[in-house]
Amino acid sequence: MASEGAPSMAKSGFRGGGGLKGGSMRYLGILVLGAGMALSGWGPGPDGFAAERPDPGHPDRIVREGIAVEFSYGPAEKKGGEGKVREGEVAEIRFRVTEEATGKPIRSLRPGAWLDIEKPLGRQEKASMDCRQKVPLYLRGIVGIRPMVDLNGYFVLVMNREPTVYVIDPFVGITGRTNLYASIPLREPGTDWVKSRDEKRIYITQSKSGKVAVIDTESFTLQAEVDAGRNPVRLALQPDGRFLWVGNDGREGKEGGVTVIDAATLESAAYVPTGKGHHELAFSPDSRFAYATNRAGGTVSVIDVRGLKKVKDVKTGPQPISLAYPASAVALYVADGEEGTVSVLDGKTHEVTAKVRAKPGLGPMRFTQDGRWGLVLNSREDAVHILDVSTNRIAHTVPVGKEPYQMAMTRSFAHVRCLGSERVFMINLLELGKETPPPVNSYPAGSEAPNGAPDLGLVNGIADATGEAEVLVVDPVSRTTYFYMEGMNTPMGNFRGYGHSPRGVETANRSLKETEPGLYTGKVRIPVAGIYDVALFLDAPSLIQCFNARAEANPELRKPGKAYEIEYLAKDRSFPVGDNVVLRFRLSDILTGWGKEGLRDVNVMYFLAPGRRRTQVLAREVGDGVYEATLSLKAPGAYYVQVAVPSMKIGFMDLLPFTLLARTKETSAAPPPKAGNEGNGTEQEKSK
Repeated sequence: MASEGAPSMAKSGFRGGGGLKGGSMRYLGILVLGAGMALSGWGPGPDGFAAERPDPGHPDRIVREGIAVEFSYGPAEKKGGEGKVREGEVAEIRFRVTEEATGKPIRSLRPGAWLDIEKPLGRQEKASMDCRQKVPLYLRGIVGIRPMVDLNGYFVLVMNREPTVYVIDPFVGITGRTNLYASIPLREPGTDWVKSRDEKRIYITQSKSGKVAVIDTESFTLQAEVDAGRNPVRLALQPDGRFLWVGNDGREGKEGGVTVIDAATLESAAYVPTGKGHHELAFSPDSRFAYATNRAGGTVSVIDVRGLKKVKDVKTGPQPISLAYPASAVALYVADGEEGTVSVLDGKTHEVTAKVRAKPGLGPMRFTQDGRWGLVLNSREDAVHILDVSTNRIAHTVPVGKEPYQMAMTRSFAHVRCLGSERVFMINLLELGKETPPPVNSYPAGSEAPNGAPDLGLVNGIADATGEAEVLVVDPVSRTTYFYMEGMNTPMGNFRGYGHSPRGVETANRSLKETEPGLYTGKVRIPVAGIYDVALFLDAPSLIQCFNARAEANPELRKPGKAYEIEYLAKDRSFPVGDNVVLRFRLSDILTGWGKEGLRDVNVMYFLAPGRRRTQVLAREVGDGVYEATLSLKAPGAYYVQVAVPSMKIGFMDLLPFTLLARTKETSAAPPPKAGNEGNGTEQEKSK
């Protein structure tokens, strides 16, 4: 049932054709069905299809072709609002699907759902299009026409060089409006991360403090911090999800080991000493054994998971640098960077049964989903070795860019990131098994190579978005994350760094899940107060249905100066004295990320530190929430810039300030300390 105060009525069904994103099989199914309905002549009119039969006692329950669908909606965590959902808070969307005659739950469906604003609170006007008209446009993936909340995809998580994790809604950003959904502060910059199997948690190592941060991906908040021993670096979750394993790298040649954390209680279960150097982690598919490399010791430690004790150390070469346990082989594969070999350890005896010779310079290693082929990066040779598990031999060596160092895999391609190239190289996995090497293509991810950025860190800067045909790539130089879909020549979109320096990228699935038989649920943060259209899509039976939900205003989020944020779109901060500098900045809603347009009283005040030469000018609107003002830097020194909007009750002290330096010829060009959030968008212009 709907939450208290929500208008409870189901709208009449409708049909539509098209497809959201061609790279996802989920959306491909929507595309095929929608196109079929369009060809059949089904449409929004009453004559195009049989009408759904509403249940008189339950306005949020409809029946079609013997199938009953009941919609309910409420706060994910009840606080003080008497069960009402408020803007900025997390709501749970629920659809219960049963057989009308028997009440038996219908399982294993793959529903789709969208939420979009029908009418903001306090306004009489509704959206220009009703729910029937908008859903077919969502299905076609038309640029610029997206719902506020898409329950058919995922969120992008970006680990920054700074102590923050950004959460981005890609289904807004890819269409031209990057939506910073949430920002999660950490006590220090993260080192590595891994997500749980159900994707409800993200675990992040914090090496300096010896902690693991636990992020709740339902609310995107810091849930807990767990003690993880000294210098925790790499971490991994065993296949059954019971234990989280953390590699504690020994410093200054000292011994290290692994800390084992119970994923259910978030308490330390054991510490197992292993050996010297950095530790990479892997597991047998049945979670019976854990394996940790000891890079400075030339060994791999075998750990009995049941007893949480080390069984033995196996010598594999002078520098074991990566390891993996493919699904199809009862064996562990260990790559040695110095020796250029891949050792094969029997999964039962844990003895080395074979050594595959490649070339020195080996690095990360991954296996295809079926476990038949292994791909090993070689940074010295600027190549990728392809290992045939059936013969334990190198089948091919394919050239890629300079110094390959990271890799992500989809069903069809291995995407290889290189330190010395701005391009990502794609190895066609579907062509493996032939006598000729697989073809290699590439696409750009920025304009400069990653080695132009400092402190790249350990975390992976490339990740598959769905496991099918979509990839996310961090460009640390331009501080941008790119979205690429296989089959395209260039990335389809990008997400800005919001003044921070992205290093790692991951995703959190937000599609509806079957949480109990016949009950499909999803949790979302409600962007703004208002009455929402909630659209449900089912392919069997063929159904698209609209419901209503209401979100109340949240006084805590609508205080003056807190509802909007500013991003300064300046690449340079230092200018010659006497210059007229055009400074651009973007004002956006802090909840939705949308630019605030149409403001005529955006005032910019700038002054020479500590408070001299105060000047106030009126900013000009550029578009999409971007404004610009011309600043005259007549005297040398550090300038502070502040922005106010009286009509929005935003004072000069409510938004982040910005700093500039006017320098003489003898003054260093180094910029002053940052006082605001530096953007990476429009390059600053100068008047001539």
